[in-house]
Amino acid sequence: MKVGVVHNPRSHANMGRSADSWAPDDVMLVRPASLEALTVDLTAFAARGVELLVIDGGDGTIRDVLSLLPNTFGDAPPLIAILPSGKTNVLAVDLGIPSDRSLQDVLIAARSPRAVIKHRAPLEVAWDDGRSPLRGFVFGLGAFVRGTTMSRTVNRMGAFHGLSVALTVAGAAVGVLLGGARDHWRAGVPLSLAIDEQPETDQPRFLLMATTLKRLPLGLKPFGPPREGLKFLDVDAPPRRLLPALALLLGGGDASWLPRFGYRRGDARSVRVVTGESFVVDGEVYDSSGGMTVELGAPLRFLAS
Repeated sequence: MKVGVVHNPRSHANMGRSADSWAPDDVMLVRPASLEALTVDLTAFAARGVELLVIDGGDGTIRDVLSLLPNTFGDAPPLIAILPSGKTNVLAVDLGIPSDRSLQDVLIAARSPRAVIKHRAPLEVAWDDGRSPLRGFVFGLGAFVRGTTMSRTVNRMGAFHGLSVALTVAGAAVGVLLGGARDHWRAGVPLSLAIDEQPETDQPRFLLMATTLKRLPLGLKPFGPPREGLKFLDVDAPPRRLLPALALLLGGGDASWLPRFGYRRGDARSVRVVTGESFVVDGEVYDSSGGMTVELGAPLRFLAS
């Protein structure tokens, strides 16, 4: 099996660690410093017939690699393995990959007849202006963008992984609950939204999220019970009855009053958004150019164990 490794030396767990010390000689190893360099490296991997693509980095590195796969590997993407060396690693949590997984573990598992392969379909964000689509696993607007910015402060304090998620959620919840209706968290962001064939709605949203993951860190279940497909959570601004709603949503619970008070979640084939506000895909904040469509991408194969 031909193996290629994309190593991100800037990922949290890779700081100060050289990949040359643990990558076997027969493994093709690259350390791209830009998206352009990553495109060149993945094109070379495809030309050399790489069958197992190891991504050594966090969720952002995975997003960048997956976004480039269609233009480099075409319709035949390789088997993908993750070395979770980032700050949160939500995909690794979903796949059940241990945080201390090594390249040696991956190589042994790949050659085992008992290898566990899981299929996950990323979400795909297609821009109206024709930019290359983004492929990742968590999309968010509104409070999710502010929470992502807050998480970077939490990371600088030395909190990562599940602790980072917990502190970010707690801090965001306190800020929202203490703020009034005109607070910048509660006021939401202006956008137009259409779920599948439903009529477009044009009103501020406190939060809009979508994911294709089945499990999130800390057992959080804002989209309801774990399941396949593209799931969404849509919350009006300003949020009403936020404290009881938050307790229900984070634990995966449900109540008949949630939709009446502006809390909607469910499954979708496509989520159409028009806004001038920033949004997040897998930890990176992007400036919106106006319109975009979030859809379920083609499934990929991941080496879980």
